[in-house]
Amino acid sequence: MPQIIVNGPFRYSAKSLASLLLISAKVALRRPFVGPLAPGWSLRFEIGNLFYRQQFEGAFALPDIREGRKYFDSLLVLAGGDCPVERHPTFADAPKGEWITPRKLKSDVTLLYLHGGGYAFYAAITHHFAGMLAAHLGARMFALDYRMTPEHPYPAQEEDALAAYRYLLAQGVDPKRLVVIGDSAGGHLTLMTLVALRQAGLPQPALAIGLSPWADIGDRGESLRANNRYDLLQSNRVLRFSDWLVKASGYSRERISAVSQDYAGVAPIYLQGGGREVLIDMIRDLARAVVEQGHEVMLDVWPEMTHEFHAHGLTRPESAEAIARLQAAIAYYAGGGPVFDVCARTENHHRPTRAAMATV
Repeated sequence: MPQIIVNGPFRYSAKSLASLLLISAKVALRRPFVGPLAPGWSLRFEIGNLFYRQQFEGAFALPDIREGRKYFDSLLVLAGGDCPVERHPTFADAPKGEWITPRKLKSDVTLLYLHGGGYAFYAAITHHFAGMLAAHLGARMFALDYRMTPEHPYPAQEEDALAAYRYLLAQGVDPKRLVVIGDSAGGHLTLMTLVALRQAGLPQPALAIGLSPWADIGDRGESLRANNRYDLLQSNRVLRFSDWLVKASGYSRERISAVSQDYAGVAPIYLQGGGREVLIDMIRDLARAVVEQGHEVMLDVWPEMTHEFHAHGLTRPESAEAIARLQAAIAYYAGGGPVFDVCARTENHHRPTRAAMATV
């Protein structure tokens, strides 16, 4: 059973709990007549998806984004189970964030985690997600708490990511044993950080991973609206996040869209996405663009899954497989593990390079 945690002001948690109960009742009553919203969805998966969609709606209905963040955090539904980790925040002279160490360490790889949330939220559920990733991947993680929009427009987030990368290098982390991983907006920041590292003359990490990455800061792809009925992330929210990121920055959409970047000389890129998420068309466009540049990239898509389905941990076969694929990719590129099977999933765009092979 999923774990439910009440958090924050009572007026928000009570409303969130009422929303969860209403959504649960509607889904339970509807499914015997029309079946699941998408093939293979469990009752729990469908309720969780609709609940977090509604949490975003409630958060954005408030006039102040700071109150919206409190509302979003007021009720946590943890689908992925408990993951034992130790957390240690950084001190004042280091980038803001925390070290997350699994109690069962399986790898000497270091993960730099860049969180999702449209650049506007670092939600309590995302803190849990970071711990779950570290635990399942068995690697020490530095989770960066970068500045957020709308208070801090781009490129504040990229500057913070570069500072975190330099901090890890100063701590003695070997870039050949370093993996940058991000989800949603954090997936976008991961890709932009690769380009910024090259421009700064810094060594590239062994691998960059984007989980449901936000590939285009704008209106792109049929799925952006066609998948609204399935996904927890909605097209109107994506466009609001885009406005906050771009308008005050002075940059064009193309300047800060991952799909428009030149990836020459950067680390290999591994992308994962769900076929029912609103961002999937732009993620596919990104993979094709990187292939056309002759750079190494692979895209795995789980056809019936939604945005950041990885949060379900080992409780769903699709998320469990996705996590296993992450383990295998990290072991191959950063840990000297066995050859990574590039043909195991539904969609692949892959262009191997000798430089990447040399990391094995």
